[in-house]
Amino acid sequence: MTNSRTPTGTNGSDGAAVARAEFASSLQGLLAVSRAVRNGADVASVLETIAAAVSSTLGFQTVVLNVYRPEWDDFYVQTVQGSELVRTALLGQVYNWDSWKPLLHPRFLRAGAYFIPNDAFDWSTDTGTRFVPDGEPLIDGPLGWHPNDELFVPLERSDGEILGIMSFGEPFEGLRPTDEQLALVVTLASHAALALETAQERERLERHQRGLEQLLRVSSQLPQTMTTEAILDSVCEAVQEALGFDKVLIELREEGTELLRPAASAGWEENEEARSSTLDLSRISKLFDPCFEIAGCYLVPRDEAERRVDPSQVVYESVRNGRGPAAWNHHWLVVPLYGTDGTVRGILWADEPQSRLLPTENVLQALRIFANHAMEALAVATQLAETRFLADHDPLTRLLNRRALLDELHEAGEPSVPRSLSLVFLDLDNFKEINDRHGHVTGDRVLSQFGSLLEELVRTEDDAFRVGGDEFALLLRDAGESDAREVVARIVDAVESNIDPLVRVLTASFGIATSGCRQEPEELLRIADEAMYQAKRTGTRIEVAA
Repeated sequence: MTNSRTPTGTNGSDGAAVARAEFASSLQGLLAVSRAVRNGADVASVLETIAAAVSSTLGFQTVVLNVYRPEWDDFYVQTVQGSELVRTALLGQVYNWDSWKPLLHPRFLRAGAYFIPNDAFDWSTDTGTRFVPDGEPLIDGPLGWHPNDELFVPLERSDGEILGIMSFGEPFEGLRPTDEQLALVVTLASHAALALETAQERERLERHQRGLEQLLRVSSQLPQTMTTEAILDSVCEAVQEALGFDKVLIELREEGTELLRPAASAGWEENEEARSSTLDLSRISKLFDPCFEIAGCYLVPRDEAERRVDPSQVVYESVRNGRGPAAWNHHWLVVPLYGTDGTVRGILWADEPQSRLLPTENVLQALRIFANHAMEALAVATQLAETRFLADHDPLTRLLNRRALLDELHEAGEPSVPRSLSLVFLDLDNFKEINDRHGHVTGDRVLSQFGSLLEELVRTEDDAFRVGGDEFALLLRDAGESDAREVVARIVDAVESNIDPLVRVLTASFGIATSGCRQEPEELLRIADEAMYQAKRTGTRIEVAA
């Protein structure tokens, strides 16, 4: 017998002794539960400790903990203290609210607990699984516990929300509880609820802490992997791992359009539609309503989301859904990705929460931080990439620059296999007139268009360069004089037929130099340059160096 029980009618001194024993036992039970929480035990271990402590303290052979699952809006039997028979019968059982509501009726409420005597409820109407021990009551009469009696105590959070329901059965002494004993049951249950809430909250905080640690880890790695793809992939993987979303997708806005194209992902198969679908930001932005905004993220119910966007924007539907007011149920979770100028440069989607629950504000705050960090890192990466790009490219036309030309000429002179090489220098004869008449902004536009034209007309193995001002060069590999003349002819025809009238008025002088691999690259550069100036002086338009 774990705990002493004295029927009504014992003398005063015996009753006081029993009361002191019960008080001491309850303190020991509370200490055991507190110790488990303080030592960082997980929720399952805390529940086992609670059940064992309550059984020992209150003298019930069977203690069952029905834990509320907000993702399903039901109760799951997670812990059973008792015989193997009762454990086999009840562990893992699930009860919905409909099965509990008739049992938690005010008419059964005594001293804060719900006690249902054997003959007070028609159990044939009960929809849940029950365990009723075999045998007759140990004690006859109204004081004896009947195997069909039930005792329940709700476990509530500090904010009044339900945590679970604790049920008791088979008192060791075979007696129904007195009001005083029920008061002790309720007191222990309230402490058990606090312990359970603390353990659950600690697990949530630990997950949040892991998310922050993951964010720091990603931050430390990003400078080492500064490509756009690497940055966004790292962010998607971090959101998946740290925040518990099975599917994460980042889409970036195509320059100059409203199109959103997939740029990085985690948790998606190659053939899934979302990995390749192009979305429309003007439609998706209809989700960015303040009434759905939490911590900079937009969490939108499916019906509302699909009402706001075109059906063509629906490319995926969640499968990890739950039930009830706190459950994820095909929601849309989208985070705008803002550029340094405040415009939306893309979006981050998160779906399939492993918990099947709507994300808490802490999770959404972390998600927003990940999104901000992605864009900050992306801005740094873009700036770094631009700096590297401009080391050997012209900022206006985006063509390779003079430095790159010299490097390419040096490299072209080193191959072990002899190859022919042609270099074309060209100068725009009348570009100054466009600048003087229309201004430098228009002049820059014309230069940029001319540069794009050159890049389109050279072969894939060739390169176009802006050497400086209105001077350009073409490096043609494995090409002789006739190949060079053919490229020049294509350029002249393309300029004369261009859709832009200012491009059409351009004229150019070309100098062509050809060489085998034995000739020094700098010499080839000098020869082509002189040939171009000779063509300009003589007005021949094209001059081929001898």
